Amino acid sequence: MAKVVENGTVRKMGRRAVYSLDSSPAHLLHRAHQRAADVIAQALRAYGLTPRQYTVLLSLKADTAVTQSDLVRRTGIDRSTLADMLNRMGKRGLTVSKRTEADQRANLVTITDKGIRALESVEPKVIDAEHRMLDSLPSTIRESFVSGLQVLAEQVRR
Repeated sequence: MAKVVENGTVRKMGRRAVYSLDSSPAHLLHRAHQRAADVIAQALRAYGLTPRQYTVLLSLKADTAVTQSDLVRRTGIDRSTLADMLNRMGKRGLTVSKRTEADQRANLVTITDKGIRALESVEPKVIDAEHRMLDSLPSTIRESFVSGLQVLAEQVRR
């Protein structure tokens, strides 16, 4: 006695549901992330930025000077990767890192005028790409979908 729910998400065989990739939230989020990463990377490519660099610049735009540890928490980028990224971004003149006066072990990261200009140039392209991506969802669930993602992301920050 098999039952298939719309789009093959759950099949019941007797009493037990057959679990599949089509019904795995973790797998579906991973696939959605792959799509989002591709869409955003395409929008950024012409500007010479990676999605992670864009994330750092966007985070710094919200709070122009933060510690490197704060950026790790905000962006989810691991400490050593972020340090390498900030070094490259600094060489390009997008950010500046310097030791804080209060704690010489901590780096204070600031977005430069060049970084702000780069962000302002690419931001409309990214927003447009994100809208195109969400256009594949029924309009009645887009806001709920983004709200659900915000809830999940908040759990990671805790």
